[in-house]
Amino acid sequence: MPNVYQNISSNKRDTVVVFTLFTAIIFAICWFIGEYFTEYGGASLLGLAFIFSGLSGLFSYFNSDKVILAVSGAKELKYEDAPEVHKLVENMSIASGIPKPKIYVINDSSMNAFATGRDPQHSVICFTTGIIQRLERRELEGVIAHEMSHIGNYDIRLMSIVSILVGGISLLADWFTRGFFFRGRRRDDDSYVSVIILLVGVILILLSPLIATLIKLAISRKREYLADSTAALITRYPKGLADALRKISQDTEVLETANSATAHLYISDPVRGKKKNKLSSFFDTHPPVEERIRRLESM
Repeated sequence: MPNVYQNISSNKRDTVVVFTLFTAIIFAICWFIGEYFTEYGGASLLGLAFIFSGLSGLFSYFNSDKVILAVSGAKELKYEDAPEVHKLVENMSIASGIPKPKIYVINDSSMNAFATGRDPQHSVICFTTGIIQRLERRELEGVIAHEMSHIGNYDIRLMSIVSILVGGISLLADWFTRGFFFRGRRRDDDSYVSVIILLVGVILILLSPLIATLIKLAISRKREYLADSTAALITRYPKGLADALRKISQDTEVLETANSATAHLYISDPVRGKKKNKLSSFFDTHPPVEERIRRLESM
């Protein structure tokens, strides 16, 4: 089993790979639009693609946590407002050897939490008021340790950047789709090869948001298992996190500020209450909670 340093190195490599992959998708979309929908050819939009991907990457790296917190309606939790929560986070910070993150809270009675930021020195843990009020101390410790694991393993950087890049590709694809249906093709090449390339390009662009989302989900599921096991090592009490996950999974309240772009960041899927089927479960942001609990209880 990889140690913590191998996990950190892996996540740093994954960040580069993911950014490169998303950049390639953006370049492909822009080249295709330029080639078939402008008079200047595919190369004409590659400069725009370079600028767009570069700015998206820089913005994601330095501001993804601010965007996510703003979208979630989170407010910073002062020490004097919840000293016990601050003490628990400080204890888990010492146990994990990670600087104490800032603490934010979402005023919502549902039970959930997430971590964000670009590295352990610029990290945030965000709780709902419901999870603070309704979990026992050892259970909340397990949740905090889980989020500290995401911070220590650099999952927060990877997943926060992915959130912004997926949104960017979806917007770009949506812009193309609207332009395609309202303006149509601009080039006059009607050869069979050109038509086939056109159809393939349209299909790939329409599917690019789905491809980007599947990449995001695959990364998220893998990281949840790792964070659970690391949290058990930090607390030396896997039952605490297992009990917390059981309570959270039984909570039927939907987190009002949650959305598909940020759902993968939370400790548990924040959008619940809808009946699942095999197809919808394929797009779940988290692995099955029963399996997560089983693994924790077997430790």
